[in-house]
Amino acid sequence: MTNYIQSFHKILQTDKLLLPLVKKGLLYSDTDQIIDLCSGSGGPMIEVFKSLKREGRFSNLQMKLTDLYPNQKAIAYLQEEEIKGLSYQNKPQDVTRLNPKTKGLRTLVSGMHHMRPEMARKVLHQAQSSQQPILVFEISDNSAPTFLWWLAIPVAFLISLFVTPFVRPLTWKQLVFTYLVPIVPLFIAWDGAVSNVRTYTLEDMVKLTDGLSDDHYQWEMGKIKGKGGNKLYLLGKPERTN
Repeated sequence: MTNYIQSFHKILQTDKLLLPLVKKGLLYSDTDQIIDLCSGSGGPMIEVFKSLKREGRFSNLQMKLTDLYPNQKAIAYLQEEEIKGLSYQNKPQDVTRLNPKTKGLRTLVSGMHHMRPEMARKVLHQAQSSQQPILVFEISDNSAPTFLWWLAIPVAFLISLFVTPFVRPLTWKQLVFTYLVPIVPLFIAWDGAVSNVRTYTLEDMVKLTDGLSDDHYQWEMGKIKGKGGNKLYLLGKPERTN
């Protein structure tokens, strides 16, 4: 499912929407480092990293992928690829227990909707108290009535059948459990509907960041038009140190 999600991000060209936001977030960091949270199989941040590295300005950029359940296949793939500056932390990383001394832009792509409000606020508070920038990005805006997301389940089921051939790496297990015993499409469709319903709106983000702003830390949020509809972002900006 994480490999499917990564391929779906490529179709939506999420990396192109993220790129200017990540660049902006790095402006508020005093180090050329990105700490990606809830990375799964890497998502669109791998492509964002490659694009940034091709730009002379970010030639020294480092990015560490992290997850509570590190994706071992993604770790093995990155080790084989040997992409300079890109690594995947092998030990579990709880997003609410990030070392406060860890410097760099924190990114959370399509991950905050998995968190309850108190947990999401804790992640944001950690960034603010550590004076480190954080970028939260979601691929839906949850503006449609809830019942419409449930009606979209059969559509998502069918889309997964068409997207699967583009998934890399594509294994025989994925083919079997997509086309012969369609468990994967069912899980993907259900996960998509639940994720959309749970996505924090801009109004929710205002509540989550309430009291977390001061003269040294500010929040920016907004919508970006993209394939498949609007995307939401939340950017925590510490006082510039460079």
